[in-house]
Amino acid sequence: MGLSGAAFAVGAYALWGFLPLYFLLLEPTGPWEVVAWRILLSLVFYAVLVPVIGGWPRLRAVMADRRLVVWTAVAGLLIYLNWQIFLIATLTGHVIEMSLGYFINPIVTVLLGVIVLRERLRPMQWLAVGLAVSATLVIVVGYGSFPWLALGVAFSFGLYGLVKKHIGPSVDVTSGLTLESLWLAPLAVGQLVVVGLTTGLTMGSAGPGHAVLLALAGVVTAAPLMLFAAGARRVRLTVLGIAQFITPTMQLIIGVWVLDEPMPPERWIGFAIVWLALVVFTLDSVIVARTRRGVRRTEIAAGVTE
Repeated sequence: MGLSGAAFAVGAYALWGFLPLYFLLLEPTGPWEVVAWRILLSLVFYAVLVPVIGGWPRLRAVMADRRLVVWTAVAGLLIYLNWQIFLIATLTGHVIEMSLGYFINPIVTVLLGVIVLRERLRPMQWLAVGLAVSATLVIVVGYGSFPWLALGVAFSFGLYGLVKKHIGPSVDVTSGLTLESLWLAPLAVGQLVVVGLTTGLTMGSAGPGHAVLLALAGVVTAAPLMLFAAGARRVRLTVLGIAQFITPTMQLIIGVWVLDEPMPPERWIGFAIVWLALVVFTLDSVIVARTRRGVRRTEIAAGVTE
């Protein structure tokens, strides 16, 4: 179970890492049209998937609960923001900045736990947060621009995770993703209308190959979410925490060596501080996880001997 779960998790993060290259293949389609098609085509994908896996009873149960309906709508809006920022960054030459957002996402998630859930941070977690803030300041002062896209990606995905944690086991993965796409469908239709009236839609106008790639947007973006959900149920949180660095590392490599985006010394210094923060953060997570397992074994042994 652990080995297969790790494979699912690594597969999900690797696919997310490759997504910038896939979306660049969709040019001349702009970020607003891509996200709109992604929402509608994902809904089609889930509409086919739900009956195949026998998910109608679970979906109806979720829709009968008004509280869950509201929370899935909130989750949908947050992941919409995340997708839109992701696409804008990818298609405007800011893949490196986007990778920074995913690097600092674990630390943002911890910070949101403090602000929203009133959780207490351990000393090493505070150190990681401080280093992440320092890295942002280095990039702002040295590079001369505030990393809005990076922080937008990090906070939108962090808040999305917070909502999903709040919903908890009340909403299964497929039902949640289906409803998120369903609530966003009117927004996607409106977005396509606006794009059609302004710059014009590209679906079907840039050749059959482009149309096929654009039509696959729903499946391509839904697949890693499904793999992630399968992996999350099978591996420890520490394994997921380490595996999630695969995505921004691949995005950084793509931005620097494939797309030749600028990477001045100030950015390298900022990223170096972020990596140091992640080392501190990961070490703290591993130490705490091992300590808790040790305490649990001791309690079990004590119960047996008694």
